[in-house]
Parts: sequence; structure tokens; C-alpha cells
Amino acid sequence: MGRFVRVARNIFSSSALYPHPFKYTLPYASSIQSIHNSSSSLSVVVPDNHTLQQPNHNFRDITTSSSVRGAIRVKKKLQSRKAAVTTTTNNNNTAVELAFNSVVKIFTVSCSPNYLLPWQNKSQRESMGSGFVIMGRKILTNAHVVADHSFVLVRKHGSPNKYRAQVKAVGHECDLALLIVDSDDFWDGMVPLEFGDIPFLQQAVAVVGYPQGGDTISVTKGVVSRVEPTQYVHGASQLMAIQIDAAINPGNSGGPAIMGKKVAGVAFQNLSGAENIGYIIPVPVIKHFISGVEENGNYIGFCSLGLSCQTTENVHLRNHFGMQPGMTGVLVNKINPLSDAYKVLKKDDIILSFDGVPIANDGTVPFRNRERITFDHLVSMKKLNEKAVVRVMRDGQELELSIILRPIQPLVPVHQFDKLPSYYIFAGLVFVPLTQPYLHEYGEDWYNASPRRLCERALRELPKKENQQLVILSQVLMDDINAGYERLADLQVLKVNGTEIDNLEHLCELVENCSTDSLHFDLDDNRVIVLNYETAKIATCRILKRHRIPSAMSADLINAQNNLQLGLTSSC
Repeated sequence: MGRFVRVARNIFSSSALYPHPFKYTLPYASSIQSIHNSSSSLSVVVPDNHTLQQPNHNFRDITTSSSVRGAIRVKKKLQSRKAAVTTTTNNNNTAVELAFNSVVKIFTVSCSPNYLLPWQNKSQRESMGSGFVIMGRKILTNAHVVADHSFVLVRKHGSPNKYRAQVKAVGHECDLALLIVDSDDFWDGMVPLEFGDIPFLQQAVAVVGYPQGGDTISVTKGVVSRVEPTQYVHGASQLMAIQIDAAINPGNSGGPAIMGKKVAGVAFQNLSGAENIGYIIPVPVIKHFISGVEENGNYIGFCSLGLSCQTTENVHLRNHFGMQPGMTGVLVNKINPLSDAYKVLKKDDIILSFDGVPIANDGTVPFRNRERITFDHLVSMKKLNEKAVVRVMRDGQELELSIILRPIQPLVPVHQFDKLPSYYIFAGLVFVPLTQPYLHEYGEDWYNASPRRLCERALRELPKKENQQLVILSQVLMDDINAGYERLADLQVLKVNGTEIDNLEHLCELVENCSTDSLHFDLDDNRVIVLNYETAKIATCRILKRHRIPSAMSADLINAQNNLQLGLTSSC
């Protein structure tokens, strides 16, 4: 062995014997060469017109008679490395060839609403992303690429023309969107990509798109680091994602991650503060989104049990709830009243299995070979109104229960993309439903900067009935009618004239149909607002004109009022 090491060292270090030795360049040192250390082998990516220099020497001539076997091993290793180079180069070429006829650049003009001044929008902005063609003459991209869009254009590779695109469906929860282009000229020569499977760890993928730093198409290569449920930043949801070590930069969003000749996922986010840690949306999530749109005509969402569960890894906790040795599961803490599970499960139930798959004490289930994933993934992959069989332990007895699954909306919406915010103004009092985008107006550190009471309710409170909203008094537009109430902002509205309100539409209806001389608002923190109704109605028109506000209520409330045939919409 010692002789072989010495011979190998001589072979790779003697500049006299090898005038053209191997050169391994670091990543990004060249636009055409890179190193990738996959598993235990070293593969080198080189361009088609460049080959590795093989020394034209006889190994036997430079070795002693006792080390011929070692030299042969070195030669075989060199040959295997050259084969790896060829394979990797071919894979990259396949990705590039597919990209030329499938991947497009997306140009979006968007305009986000102003939640502090809900009757107007923020400044228009332009952004760019990537997308690719799939079956059915559709383009798949990220939802955040076209969020709050007012105009969308696409351009295919090698073309100077941009084509108008329409957004067919958007799933902000899973950060996916489908676009359609009516122009037949655009589809000439475009080839749809096919979906593959979830890649295994250490498998190589090529991310194709139009990242920042240039205008033409870009291909970056990486390997799969892990597969697990991850926080989707755009939709604030927890779904399966694939982590890779390829660079995913702004502009890459919506581009395909290609493995072989098929799509392994869609690039959508990276880890801030880390180097070359990107994430792609896996094929199961993509297919769930597309099938949901095809079956229902629009995006429905991902199903949820509506539960808050706790792990049972502590032995004392398991003993307290009577779990026998070898029994595993999770403890139910809270149940959303709007879920079907609210009728079936109870607090302190131990969920032992989901659809026959045993749940471990840490809340995970088996996934592929020696991998595990949280059981929420099994729930999210269910279709709308599909039944699931849940085995639970309750009061020492095991029960098998059936639950109908469907998407469940939180009391306070996490996002409000592609829709205008609701508002209602009366006597200068601006009422809006509480949403997380409203709290985000307090800045990047909104969790600490926004009103603490509203923030806690937004993150923790559960709905008690359908269509329930937390209505707040956002601000007071100053006038003689509301003098002294100007500090009563960011407080929840509880009652109007003694009637508990359900949502903003209900508040609007109670105010517009008021039949008493005075109008009485009960707010959070035991605050009270009392106004003369007729005087307040006159003041409302005056305040709207002063602040150049086109209407006292948002379009959705106007439509609701018209549908109820109340005929009481404000016209100033």
C-alpha cells in the first residue's frame, strides 16, 4: 500500500513527466468549468470543445516492477473520472437544450394596495421572473412572480418579442401560478416539459431561469441536500420543499429544476444569510395544484385537519395519558371550530396513525428509504372533501374515526394578494378587517412594532363561526364630529348599538340601517364612541371630499349592499 501511495503521488505531482497536468478550477472561477464533489467521486464539468489532457505515457515505464498493480488502479481511476465528466456534461447539455424550447422570461407590472389608506394603491413597480411551458399550452411559474399584477408579458429564449399573458390560476399558499398566452406565434417551437419524481439525496439537478446579473438564460447545477416540509415565505404555509445547493437568485423564481430530461421542481426561494442554499417546490405539490385547478376550475387550496398538536417525546407525558410501551402518536391541544375534526376529535386525544400510517412521538411518518417527514404532508396531499381514517386513543381506548378534509381559512388572513382591501368610513372613522398585511405596514419588524394585542390575536385566535372577521378602527380622519376620538385607533370593534358584529359587512349593515338618534360603538379595552347619527351622516360626505376619497366603502361592500337591495350606499 505504501508503494502505491508513493507511485500515485509521483504520477500527479511530477511536472517533468506530465507537461499538461489536470487542472480543477473552483466554482465560478470560469463560466465553463466547475467542480462538484458528489458522494465520494469528483466530477468536472467542461465545455464540449475541451477535453481533459490524458498523459500519453506507458504506466509501466514509470513504475517499478513491484508497483504495476497500483499504477493500473490509478489509470482506471482516471478513466472513471473522465466518464463522470462526460455524463455530467451530457446532463447539463440536456438541461440547456430543454430550456431553450421551454423556459420563458416573465415581465410583471404590479400595484399593491395600501392597507393603511385602503382606498388607494402604492406606486406601480416592475419585476421579472421565470417560467416554463407544460402540457395544455400553459406556463407554470411562481405566484409571487405575478402577485398583485396589472400587466404580464412573456418572452421566449432567442426571441426579441414579448407576448401578452393572462393569469389563469394562482395558488399563493403553494406559491404557484398558471399563465396562458393566446398568440399562436408564441407557441411555435415551444416544447412542454414533463414532470418527474422527487429526487433522492445527492442527486444532481440543473436550475434554469433568468436570474439577476444578465438578460439571457442561465443554468446552475447543484445537488439535493434534504427533502422536508418547509415554510413557504410567500404564502406563509408549511409544505414539502427540496433544498439544493445551487444558487437561486432573484429572477430564478418560477424556473424549472431539471433532473435528466424531466422537471424535479420549481425554484422559488433561498435562505437569506446563507450561501448557495436554495429551495424548489417538488412535483407532488405541483401536481396537487394543477389537478385542483383542472377539477374545480380555480385554485381551492391544501387540506388541513385544523389541529394544533404536541409531540409526546417526554416519557412522563406519555405515562400521564396512558400510552402503552411501543405506542406512539401526538397529543391534540386545540381544534379549529370550522374543521370537520371539531365534530370528531377532542382535546387530549392521542393521534396514533393517519390513513394507516403510524405517527411517531415527534410527529413524523416514514418517507422513502430511511427518511422521515411530518404527518402534515400526508394531510396536505389529500383532495377536497376526501375522507381520512384517523386512529386515536381516548381515555385509554383506541378508536378509528373518519374525518372529511378541506382547506381551512384562519380568522386573520395571512395574505391578501390580487384583491383590494375592504374598508368602511363613517364620520371619519375608518373601519377595516384585521389582516396580517395590515400589520406588515408597520415595517419589517412588524411583530414588535405593530399593536401587541392585535398581533397576538392575529397569530393565535381561532374563528368561532363562518365568515367571521376581527374588525378594527384603523384611524380617525379628523373633523368636528369626531373631536376627542382621534386617539382611539387600532382598537377592535366589538358591538354596534349593542349588537355583536360578525364582520365588516355586518358592521356596515348595522350602521347604514341605524334607526336611532345616536350611534354607539363598543371598542376593545372598554372604549366607547357615541355619535349623533344624522349629523354624522352629513359629516361623512364632508370628510370624504376633504380627503379626496371616492367612496365611503370598498367595492365589495357596495356589491353586498346592492345584493341586499338596501339602496343605502353613500353618494356624496
